[in-house]
Amino acid sequence: MKKLILLLVLLVSTIGNSQIFEPVKWSTKVVKISDTEFELIATASIEANWHLYSQNVPENGPIPTTFSFKSSSNYLKKGNTKEDVGHTINDPIFNMKIKFFETKATFKQRIHLKNKAPFKVEATVEFMVCDDTRCLPPTEVDLVFNIK
Repeated sequence: MKKLILLLVLLVSTIGNSQIFEPVKWSTKVVKISDTEFELIATASIEANWHLYSQNVPENGPIPTTFSFKSSSNYLKKGNTKEDVGHTINDPIFNMKIKFFETKATFKQRIHLKNKAPFKVEATVEFMVCDDTRCLPPTEVDLVFNIK
């Protein structure tokens, strides 16, 4: 019985002391360019001391930020997802030149509408964040863009 109580106390204290890091919060916005063209904007708000990697990183580097848009008969993607300028540095963790974002990053994807009825564009972003001493495992977040 004492062993069971000790095990429970250890388990509860371990769970209580573990931290879940979520240094990036995502938001979405839609901007109408014309009657048939819209820009989908995904914005990452990044906590201080953390950085989010670009969509384009060298081989054997961190996981790049990647957007996957769910196929739909309502729209066509126009080109690739564009990103802010960001910073390029010699990354101490990966020991290579890498582009990343601090504080905020904006990604834009243009679409061409096939019809005028309102619909939602569903997407997923996979990304990796690091601070100066550690990296978190790659994370996937679902995004929704409302086309009206």
